[in-house]
Formats: sequence, C-alpha cells, structure tokens
Amino acid sequence: MANIRWIGKLIYLALLLAHLLAPIALGQNGREVLVIDAAGPVTPVMLSFIERAIVEADARNVEALVIRLDTPGGSVDLTRRIIQIIIASDVPVVVYVWPPGGMAASAGTFITLAAHADAMAPNTSIGAASPIDGSGADIDETLRAKVENILIADIKGLAERRGDKAIEWAQEAITEAKAASAQEALKIGVIDFIATDLDDLLSQLDGFEVMVGRETVTLQTAEAQVTFLETTTLERVLNTIANPTIALLLISIGSLAIVYEIIHPGGYMSAVVGVILLLVGLYAVGQLPVNYAGLALILLAFILFGAEVFTPTFGALTAGGVAAFILGALILFNTSEFAYQMPLPSIIGIPLALAAIVGLGFRKAIQIMRRQPVTGQEGLIGAIGTVKVALEPQGSVFVLGERWQATSEDGQPIPAGERVRITEMDGFRLKVKKV
Repeated sequence: MANIRWIGKLIYLALLLAHLLAPIALGQNGREVLVIDAAGPVTPVMLSFIERAIVEADARNVEALVIRLDTPGGSVDLTRRIIQIIIASDVPVVVYVWPPGGMAASAGTFITLAAHADAMAPNTSIGAASPIDGSGADIDETLRAKVENILIADIKGLAERRGDKAIEWAQEAITEAKAASAQEALKIGVIDFIATDLDDLLSQLDGFEVMVGRETVTLQTAEAQVTFLETTTLERVLNTIANPTIALLLISIGSLAIVYEIIHPGGYMSAVVGVILLLVGLYAVGQLPVNYAGLALILLAFILFGAEVFTPTFGALTAGGVAAFILGALILFNTSEFAYQMPLPSIIGIPLALAAIVGLGFRKAIQIMRRQPVTGQEGLIGAIGTVKVALEPQGSVFVLGERWQATSEDGQPIPAGERVRITEMDGFRLKVKKV
C-alpha cells in the first residue's frame, strides 16, 4: 500500500510540473503562433489545408495563424471559400507572401487582402488579376465588363480598410492587370509590413491591432512559441499531382502505356498501369481550372497517335497529333481564373516522345504485315514438301508434318521422293511444281 501511495504522489508531482512548464513550452507568456505553408495553385487541397489550420488554431487558442503564401492563382470559387473562412475565423489570420521570389498573383491577391494583417518578403510580387478567356486572350467587352464588375466589387470590399490608394490599386489590378512589388505594395497600403523572415514578421506584428469580427485585437507575438502545422501525407501527394506539369505528365505517360499495349498486346500490365496513371492525371486536372479546348486537343492528339498504328498515313496522323498536343498544352491551363504556362521542354518533349514510340510501333506493324505467314492456309504457299505417292498428275505430298492430296501444276508426272513447292491451294488439295 505504501508503494502505491508513493506512485500516486509521483504521478501528481509529474502532472503539476507539466502544468507549470506548459507556459515555457509555448513561450514565456504561454502564447503560440501557428504557421502553415500554402504554395502552388489554389486547389481543393489548399482550401482544405487552410480550413484545417484555422480549426486547429482555434482549438489551440493561438495568438495568430500565419499563412506563408506563394501562388500563381486558381479557381475563383475556391478563392471565395478561402476568403470566407478567413473572414469568419475567430483567430487573427496573417498572410505572408513568401519566400523571396514568390508571388500572390491573381487569386492570391484576393486571399492576401482578406487577411486580418498581411506582409510580403523582399523581392515578391502581388496583383495581375485581370480576367482572360480560356485561351489566355482578352474576352468579349460585354462579358469582360460583367466579370470585372463582380471582381472589382469583391476586391474593393477587401481593400476598404486599407485606404483610397489601396482601393484604387486593387481595382487597377483587375482592370489593367497591375502588379506591385513589396515596396510598392507597402507604400500604397496594400500590405502592412515588409518582413525579411518569420522572426522579423512576428517582431513587427507585436502590438499591431487587427479587427477580428467586430472586436479589436492587439497581437502579442514577440515572444510567442512558433509551431508549424505540416500537411498530411495524402495532402502532400494530392498537392504534388495537382501541379499542372505533373498532371499533364501523368496523362501522357498513361496514354503512352496504353498505346504501347495496343502495339504489343498480351502482357496487360502496361495497360493496367496506363489506365491508373491516366485516371490519376485526369483527377489532378480536375482539381485545376482547365481550358476544355486545350484538354480536347490533347485527347485528340492521343487518338491520332493511336490511329497512326492502324492507318497507313506514313506519319501524317502523327504530325497532326504532335501539333494538337503542343497547341493543347499551351492553352490547357490558361483560363479566366488561372494562368499557368507549361515549361516549353515538356510541351515539346512529351509529344515528340509519343511520336517516336508510335513511329516504332508503326514500323513493327509494317514488318509484321510483310512477313511470310508460317501457319494456316497462307503458310503452306511456297512451302517445300516431298512426294509420297507419285503425282500422275494426282497423288499425295508430305509438307510441314502433314500428308496432303496434291496435283501437279503443269499436269506432268512427278515420281515419289521428289521435292516439290506448293504454289496454290484449292480447297483441301494442293497444286505443286517440281523444285
């Protein structure tokens, strides 16, 4: 019993010590700042990650949630949902455009302006939110006016607390695709700080007042413990394949494997792998704003590549497939919501690799068609046999391991034991001539 009492006392002391040391683990004042990295296009993965981070920040009662943002843009609908959850957050949300060389373009501009406080690292940029059509060009004036008016209303509401200069710039970011460096954005009030790193940001945020809901909150971040919230394995995988280049590469490799199976049927493994990669690639494309004309051109390219194997056009369909693929890749990720330029080596290299494999398959198909048949009725024509029963002019011959009724082609008798060549087949009777 005495031992049990001592064990109980030790457990109590351990819990008391953990309680006393908890503020030290979270900084000298028991405060915590949660940090996440949101990089790449605005996708459902980014939306769910930010939403999960806000829930986690609220549960931990942190001082602030810092979103380190680097995005070329993305879906308007997804961006609006991110803005809504940021505005509705009970925890101050700080958007930090980072790292140096990063950007908050297009949809990223809206997300940055929606934050309770925002900052940029040196050598970063923000803006360029003009609407474009599916091919990346200017859209019809009437439609453009409608789209612009909606976006202008949204962005003016977000920039309202930042002053007239910020509102004017935000409007021009849509109407004139205007962009700003970190220094320019600070000067006109679009952002609150320029911070070289996270420590510099937290130092400048300390004592800064923000409006969270209807309440004014003074941030106390100088001595707060910094905690990084990482993406889950599934989120990392989904975020990787949602990269436009990776998505197109998966579709291309999957289609290549299926074309290879068509050219060399029998193994089925290449077809299985191809279908899996193709479906994963199409899922990834489905997470991004896609120009469907570009997607249709790429699918047309694969159809032309497959047709080349079975149609003797001697490269015409392959050339058309290469052209369709390149054009489709150029406009695939250029929409009114998102503008992403595929790397030129990928745009050119992938269709050329497809064309090379299709060309190899076409060459093999031609060789097979020209090859002399070795089985069946056609395989007998030209074969050499031996006369078993003298042909006068009818008899029998032994050819390819079988005995056949045969007739001398020219009507001349051929004695038993002579070698003959099969020249024709009439039903189940062969016509032969002496070798």
